[in-house]
This record gives sequence, structure tokens and C-alpha cells, in this order.
Amino acid sequence: VTGASFVVFNGALKTSSGFLAKSSIVEDGLMVQITRETMESLRQALRDKKDFTITCGTTDAGDAKEYVDICWVDNEEKTNEG
Repeated sequence: VTGASFVVFNGALKTSSGFLAKSSIVEDGLMVQITRETMESLRQALRDKKDFTITCGTTDAGDAKEYVDICWVDNEEKTNEG
């Protein structure tokens, strides 16, 4: 689990790169590089206020994957304290 001050979603990852998606820590935030198709799905999930999971890693990594989960919560007060 990684806490971040901000998240950047970059939809310019090429499908030919061999990655499903890539995540990296940038300063005190998180940058997630995703394909155009994943960006479209993410945008729709945000519009619909639905949870969304981005699987990061190479296409041939097997079980060694990272996940970026976007989750909607009922009570934002407790989530953002401190």
C-alpha cells in the first residue's frame, strides 16, 4: 500500500511496450502510465462512480503484478484525516 499526495494518469503507454501498465513514485505522488483503452475505461468508471483496478507489470510477468485500485468510499472524512 502506497499513500500519495497526488496521482497522475498518463494515457500514452503503447500496447507494443510489453507492459499492461506502469506505476512509479514521482516526488510525493504516483504516476500511472496506461494505454489509451485503459484510460477510456478509467474515465467511464469515474463518471459512473465505480471502483476500478489497473493491473501493472509486463504482459509476460505471470503472477508478479502490481495493482492500482481506485475505490469510492462513503465517508471521506476518515479517509483523508492527517
